[in-house]
Amino acid sequence: MLALIGLLTILVLLATILTKKLTPLAALIVIPIIGALAAGFGVLSTGKFIIQGVQNIAPVVAMFVFAIIFFGVLTDAGMFDPVIGGILRVVGNHPTRIVMGSALLAMIVHLDGSGAVTFLIALPPLIPLYERLKMDKRVLACVVALGAGTMNIVPWGGPTIRAATALQVSVTDLYNPVIPSQVCGLAFVMLVAYWLGRKETRRLGVKNGGGETFVYKRELTEEERQLRRPKTFWFNVILTIAVVAGLIWGKLAPAVCFMVSATLALIVNYPNVSLQRARVDAHAKAALMMASILLAAGAFIGIMKGTAMITDMAKAAVSIVPPEFGRHIPAAMSVLAMPFSLLFDPDSFYFGFLPIVAAIAKGLGVPPLQVGQAAIIGQMTTGFPISPLTPSTFLLIGLVNVELADHQKFTFLYAFLTTIVMSIVSMLIGLYPL
Repeated sequence: MLALIGLLTILVLLATILTKKLTPLAALIVIPIIGALAAGFGVLSTGKFIIQGVQNIAPVVAMFVFAIIFFGVLTDAGMFDPVIGGILRVVGNHPTRIVMGSALLAMIVHLDGSGAVTFLIALPPLIPLYERLKMDKRVLACVVALGAGTMNIVPWGGPTIRAATALQVSVTDLYNPVIPSQVCGLAFVMLVAYWLGRKETRRLGVKNGGGETFVYKRELTEEERQLRRPKTFWFNVILTIAVVAGLIWGKLAPAVCFMVSATLALIVNYPNVSLQRARVDAHAKAALMMASILLAAGAFIGIMKGTAMITDMAKAAVSIVPPEFGRHIPAAMSVLAMPFSLLFDPDSFYFGFLPIVAAIAKGLGVPPLQVGQAAIIGQMTTGFPISPLTPSTFLLIGLVNVELADHQKFTFLYAFLTTIVMSIVSMLIGLYPL
């Protein structure tokens, strides 16, 4: 019964968001509450589930709020002006190079394994570039999601660590054989970026190698000129490098890094208290809107995990697997792992669903390691930047300012094809049988 209610809850949630019947904020709060009450959980119990979910997501919310202030202050002070100008001088007016550069930047930044950090670092300098050239920002969200998602297979990434822990295998044994598949996946992402870039080139009417060289010149308003702080440019650059280094170092929580850096950026660039208040107020709307969605996502995850609906869904899903299907379990897992990102959060999948599937596979003579390797090819790797179950998705679409439904419709096929490419390579190199 819980499995059925959980399935209906997630299906209704996805349907209302995709059809835009409800905003993600409303859907993430109202629908799981209805599901929990329908499953027989009281108001008090449901409230506890929500609080637990919100508590788990609080550090991400804090990081996001202060990151918005931090990058907003740096933008106001003009730190990104020469960065954007430099990028434009390199790529010129060729959308193909711009889109490919966006994907490559996401891959490089995502070496730290954090989706939220990747989006916070990679997107701010790219968004103005797309806006000024009138490029489709769905393309930006897509290629950054693909680059970060495919790179998320790294051994220190969340999915790989969870899979290794759940199956009680070493990360090296799990990840190293997948490297050729991941490399091919990254190459395919660059091909997708090239394809999307060529489409943008044709749509915008840009001729390769033709026309005058594009030179970026931004005309600032009087208000923007008053906010610029050219004397603190190098301080801002050094502070940004320090923040990135701190995030990659990993010893300090991202929320702490951004809280400290945002405070320093405000004090140094705008020593006047009234100006500091004005800068915070200027970016408060964006921070509040996305923080509310992140908290709603925490409530949703808290209810789905607290009621055990996701756990029962996992058990019901594997109970219908026929015995003769055993040898095909890894191949099926690799194909379904990415779409499963829309149904399962990483903890529920890797600690609830994956061990059960691996146990069935082992009973049928298939090494559990193969199931784990198939899973990390798509579940919360290529799938995480489009899943409504991960706060990073809402961070991505919030920064780029696209609707979740539009992002999912545009990106899903390319993300799924990336997983399929990695699955085919895995089977060709004998990682698991077809």
